[in-house]
Amino acid sequence: MSYNDAQTRLNLSAGLASVSVAIVLVGMKLWALWATGALSIAASLADSAMDLLISGAGLGAIIYAARPADDDHAFGHSSVEDLASLGQALFVSVSAIAIAIAAGGRLLSQEPQALAAEGAGILVMALSATLTLGLVAWQARVARKTGNKVVAADMLHYVGDLLPTIGAILALWLSSRFGWAKVDSIVALIAAAIMLRGAGQIGVSAWHALMDRAAPQEIIDRIAGIARTWPGVMGFHDLKTRTAGAKIFVQLHIELDGAQSLDAAHEIAASLKRTIIEAYPQAEVIIHKDVWRG
Repeated sequence: MSYNDAQTRLNLSAGLASVSVAIVLVGMKLWALWATGALSIAASLADSAMDLLISGAGLGAIIYAARPADDDHAFGHSSVEDLASLGQALFVSVSAIAIAIAAGGRLLSQEPQALAAEGAGILVMALSATLTLGLVAWQARVARKTGNKVVAADMLHYVGDLLPTIGAILALWLSSRFGWAKVDSIVALIAAAIMLRGAGQIGVSAWHALMDRAAPQEIIDRIAGIARTWPGVMGFHDLKTRTAGAKIFVQLHIELDGAQSLDAAHEIAASLKRTIIEAYPQAEVIIHKDVWRG
């Protein structure tokens, strides 16, 4: 099932907003890093640069995945979301490791790295947090209205970004107030760990989708429950699912009374298909009709 025009426009607006905010955040944090030399800001900057790539890929995926199936892509184009996610996960991992190495070196150094312009850095990071909160609010609204998983995932990622941003503010404040410069490196290490964890989740999810892994068990169980109790369905078998991006592909064989008319059998299968799609609007459902043998 495809999005309608209004849903597509909402999804695109969320994607464009995400890219725009990411560009602004990268510019602000580049200046803040230059002014302060704080590794915690470097971690937040790397996260924002990753956000820009993820947001750009997400916007591209929304546009490309919305294209209808064609002769070369009979099942549509939604797998592009998983390809983009896998590349993003690799980039995040490299960035996190680089930050962790730099932070570890500073933490072990006998010469503590002094920070500068902490007040300006705090202001920039506070503005960054405000922009991020505004974006998250809009993405949450769009995700509720359209059910788009790309927008929902991007929203969750930005929610996670708030921690490194708040951590950078804390590190700058502690350095300014008490001279605790090493807190900056500790915050950077924590941020790097969070980035690695997120990259692992993104990468594993994308890999499973590209390998045609089945939908989550709760989805399979719900579809089976619908089919099991559907009027006119005597039994079912060979329920198979796979995921690609935001889509779920479902194949199901139902067993029907062979004595009924073809029109009646078709209506049972069609109504069952409609109900499954109502439960999972982005599902592509194929139902095969078999004669019940008792």
